[in-house]
Amino acid sequence: MNNFKDIIKFTKNMNLLFVEDDEFLRESLIEVFNSLFKDVTSAINGEDGIEKFYENKIDMVVSGVNMPKLNGLDMIERIRDFDKDIPILILSANSETDYFIKSIELNIDGYLLKPMQLEKLKESLSKIIQKMKFQKEFNDNLNFLQQYQELTDSNTAVSKADTQGVITYVNNEFCKLTGYDRDELIGHHHNILRHPDNPASMYSELWHVIKNNKKPWKGIIKNLTKDSNTYYIKTVIQPILDTDNNIVEYISIKTDITNIMSSKKILYDFIDSANNPILVLIKIEGFMDIEKFYGYIISQRIEEKFAKDLENLMPKNLNFNKFFSLENGEFAFVQDLEDNSSTILENITQALQSFQYIINELKIDAGEIDYDISIMMSVANGKDCIENVKYGMKTLEKNKQDFILANDLAQKEQDEAANNLKILKMVKQAIETSNIISYFQPIVSNKTKEVVKYESLVRLVDENSKVISPFFFLNIAKKGKYYAQITAIVLENSFEALKITDKSISINISALDIEKPITRKKIYELLDIHKESAHRVVFELLEDEDVKDFDEITKFISEVKKYGVKIAIDDFGAGYSNFERLLKYQPDILKIDGSLIKNIEQDSYSLSVVKTIVSFAKEQNIEIIAEFIENENIYNILKDLGVEYSQGYYFGKPFLMK
Repeated sequence: MNNFKDIIKFTKNMNLLFVEDDEFLRESLIEVFNSLFKDVTSAINGEDGIEKFYENKIDMVVSGVNMPKLNGLDMIERIRDFDKDIPILILSANSETDYFIKSIELNIDGYLLKPMQLEKLKESLSKIIQKMKFQKEFNDNLNFLQQYQELTDSNTAVSKADTQGVITYVNNEFCKLTGYDRDELIGHHHNILRHPDNPASMYSELWHVIKNNKKPWKGIIKNLTKDSNTYYIKTVIQPILDTDNNIVEYISIKTDITNIMSSKKILYDFIDSANNPILVLIKIEGFMDIEKFYGYIISQRIEEKFAKDLENLMPKNLNFNKFFSLENGEFAFVQDLEDNSSTILENITQALQSFQYIINELKIDAGEIDYDISIMMSVANGKDCIENVKYGMKTLEKNKQDFILANDLAQKEQDEAANNLKILKMVKQAIETSNIISYFQPIVSNKTKEVVKYESLVRLVDENSKVISPFFFLNIAKKGKYYAQITAIVLENSFEALKITDKSISINISALDIEKPITRKKIYELLDIHKESAHRVVFELLEDEDVKDFDEITKFISEVKKYGVKIAIDDFGAGYSNFERLLKYQPDILKIDGSLIKNIEQDSYSLSVVKTIVSFAKEQNIEIIAEFIENENIYNILKDLGVEYSQGYYFGKPFLMK
């Protein structure tokens, strides 16, 4: 079950117990889980979780591991004593791997790593739902009349054979295709047409399907005419059965595809006719650069020599008897698996990775140069394997990786596209109905613990009046046409908030926002309208990797500072942050990235980085705000380091300002 709509349709009838002692993580994930489940019951530790499990009707459990009073695994063990089949997911950090053995013994259904990714949650839920549902397989059988009707098309070559494979009938098209007269064919086996390149295993598999399984065989066959010319035929061989399910004869239809054959065409047809195809797509890394650097002739020489090595080095025991050179540095191996069990696929995958290691050690002698080969490998099995390996190769190139098992990637892309469209429709409706709103989270002085400013945070209210976090829609809106409209609404909401409070309002804008003339114009208009309050505005710059015009950004900063606006750099210390960019922006405030703050109690590296940032900021007379303040201990550490301001759930959650 890969469709997210189907997953939600199922989970919306389920009650979830979520056990996690980390307050910030618990509160943030409850918002996610509420969108997926009928009801979410939260607990702060294992002891609390046990009590709420017995008090409520629970259909599924998601739990952390390391917790006070009673840890997650001990809690799960007690739950399993009561209900051995209830689905359970563990939410764990990498540091908790020692607990995995015990979790396996407890028959855990899956693992989610902190920080949790929505895609991984969807995958885990899909597996659980599949486990809970039964699938029925339907087999369609052709009746006797249909078998003959489909196999006697006058435009195709038709032949009949007895149960021993001896030809008993051929039509005119068959004679025309093969160059033999009817009398030269009837009474002989089809092997008089056999091409020596065809492996014996193909014919063994063919007879196994039609004789033992009594099912039609489909495939591409390379044959020889009477004059020893090669031709390709797309073939279907159908066993004809009597009422007692005994084979009476075999009928085959053949379509000549010689003139339209290409490597890709043969590959596509093979997969189309295969029952359980497994496809390996191999690409020479940076092949297009080879052609640019060395020229076309050498690049082709490298490709041709590598193709021979690749085919020869593929382990014979893997049975990849079909090899294709697809041009532009791409190659493919394919076979039709008799057994596609998870164990077989795992063994093939491991063997292919070993094969890849050997290939990556190769040097190709191209005459003038010896070229070190490096390949990427995308593997998938099933009828949609072609689309999957293509998406897999794109994923490898994007993530700078070299191997991927790409099953279901095409479906995931389609599901993601459908989900993106749904979200864009939701955003469009929210904009049209004035349901893009702003929440405000307090920022306090570390000296007085009093609120001195608020950060404006965008929210969306859906058609069911549910408040949606930007996590679910903002990045998708950036890819559509609605992001600029959302930014304009947030700006208006934030400036209106200046009328409600005498505190400063901090507004997030990205460098990419600033590059848009329409957004800059909107900001300047609002600053003119609210001149008297503009000195209480803080623009938090969300740094982006794809900044095209630094000069435009520095010019914008200079212009808004004329109104008394302050500039903050958000999430400093992670992502694209660097001191060179900071010096160009000349900010008034630094907001230290939350990933450094939330681990500062245990992580000496985070503490060291924060100290460095504070020291630099003090020298430059820049104020500092720390985000993700979850408890008093973190607050005290930061206060002692000299951080001026704090923001986080310890001081207050985002709220709707009225």
